[in-house]
Amino acid sequence: MDADSSPPGWLLLLAQLPSTPSSARVALWRRLRAIGATSVVNGTWVLPDTAPHRKLFEELQESVRKQHGTGFALIVHVSSPATDEAITERFRADRSQEYDEFAERCTALLDEIRKEAKAGKYTFAEMEESEQDLEKLARWLRKIRTRDFFPDERGRQAADLLARCRGAIEGFSQAVYEAEGMQEPADD
Repeated sequence: MDADSSPPGWLLLLAQLPSTPSSARVALWRRLRAIGATSVVNGTWVLPDTAPHRKLFEELQESVRKQHGTGFALIVHVSSPATDEAITERFRADRSQEYDEFAERCTALLDEIRKEAKAGKYTFAEMEESEQDLEKLARWLRKIRTRDFFPDERGRQAADLLARCRGAIEGFSQAVYEAEGMQEPADD
């Protein structure tokens, strides 16, 4: 959100579920985290005000009620720039944690490729495992970016790191084909 834009407006989901079974609270928490909602206080979740988010919060509110809980979905237009910024920073902090973990996993993949290359372990099994890991990372980054409502430099850095992983795997794959005395298949 830049300084010249008007506040986006927020959607709040206030939800209280019975203490047992805990599975209902955990399922709600997981669903909210998966869509990128952030918690502002216990039982209160926020998303930027968009039509898809409104629909989702209405569905979650109904789900909470069906599980004998209390739920309210509210539209809030905050007049305080400080409050808007505080909420935005919560979203950024949540995404920052995800980008940090993503970077750790990418670094681990790069380290693994270097280790296998150093050991001369140029096998199709290693190549396939690395390619699968890369695809998981690519899917994960797409999910993170989908819920990154206030993108900053972290998203670009994550994309650059994924590109480094892709390049390392391409180099490793070429070495596998050479070690096996084969030519790498052409892209379709």
